[in-house]
Amino acid sequence: MRLLHLGKYYPPYAGGMEQFLGDLLPAQQKEGVEPAALVHAAGKPERRTDPFPLWRVPAYGRLLYAPVSPAYPLWLERMIQDFNPDVLHLHLPNLSAFWALSLPRARRIPWVIHWHADVVSASIDTRLSMAYRLYRPFEQSLLKRSACIVTTSPPYRDSSEPLRPWLDKTEVVPLGLDPRRLPSPDEEDLVWAQQLWGKARFRLLCIGRLTYYKGHRFLLRAMEQVDEGRLICVGSGEMLPSLAKQAERCGEGVLFTGSMPDARRNALLATCDALVLPSVERTEAFGVVLLEAMAYGKPVIATRVKGAGMGWVVEHGVTGLLVEPGDVEAFVAALETMRQYPASVREQMGRSGREKLMREFHIQKCAHSLSKIYTALCV
Repeated sequence: MRLLHLGKYYPPYAGGMEQFLGDLLPAQQKEGVEPAALVHAAGKPERRTDPFPLWRVPAYGRLLYAPVSPAYPLWLERMIQDFNPDVLHLHLPNLSAFWALSLPRARRIPWVIHWHADVVSASIDTRLSMAYRLYRPFEQSLLKRSACIVTTSPPYRDSSEPLRPWLDKTEVVPLGLDPRRLPSPDEEDLVWAQQLWGKARFRLLCIGRLTYYKGHRFLLRAMEQVDEGRLICVGSGEMLPSLAKQAERCGEGVLFTGSMPDARRNALLATCDALVLPSVERTEAFGVVLLEAMAYGKPVIATRVKGAGMGWVVEHGVTGLLVEPGDVEAFVAALETMRQYPASVREQMGRSGREKLMREFHIQKCAHSLSKIYTALCV
């Protein structure tokens, strides 16, 4: 069975959707599926064939977080012709995926829509609300044309307004992670991480793009009231200048590192006391970084965004702590609770998280569930 993924980007581009795709394709090969991917190039365009076909289409900047890629339909037409897929697997949101509606070759193939997130009408970035009026008709046309829709958690499926007319063909397949992608850091990277933490007695890590829905500003306000703690924020984005200015009130308690190589990032994951994901909107649909923390046996502090999957992934009091989004005082209480836990309690939370990862969120389980969907479409 030949399967063509249409995604936004692919590793080494950093992002949860991208890391998932990077784990998924090798896992699908083990399921006997021949995968390929068409994505946007974060740098130079590329066409490679090993270990599977991967084409990176040139992109010319972004428009409201979406890559601008006029050549995408030409590359899609050519890749369908060359690869001859049995199924198209479209990962949304992705503006370029709309080109499948206009290509006869694409329309002759069954589609699986992987619904990673709604295009949320953000109260923080109101431009999205206006743009969604133009986006929605194409989105609904894709959903109508699809043979199956895959969403990542029961809460997201049940709360998604765009999916409501199509629930009869919607299935839940949780995202997965390959723990082998996250090896134990080497000694050099561990020494580097220890130096970055300094003498902090409580080490908090936040990984993610510095953008409107991630909620960093609420976490920084909470950090002003946390004693003996240091927060390291890994990632880059348009909000860095304003967040860095806000963090000045925390002194040396907060550090922004920007983007960094995976080995260094993983060394910070391996040496932190807890990971924090303070997102405030349903644009954060699942939180793959939560699985990465679980892989390293770390407890997490995340938000109960209504209708999102984070409160479903994290088991409160067992694998981490959950707080209401944007509630600074609740964040302070959770951070202080985690700080005051004995190391043995945090370690037990981390072990419970890793066990849950291996049991429910391993990438091979995800790949197997998707293979059953493809097979049903091709019978």
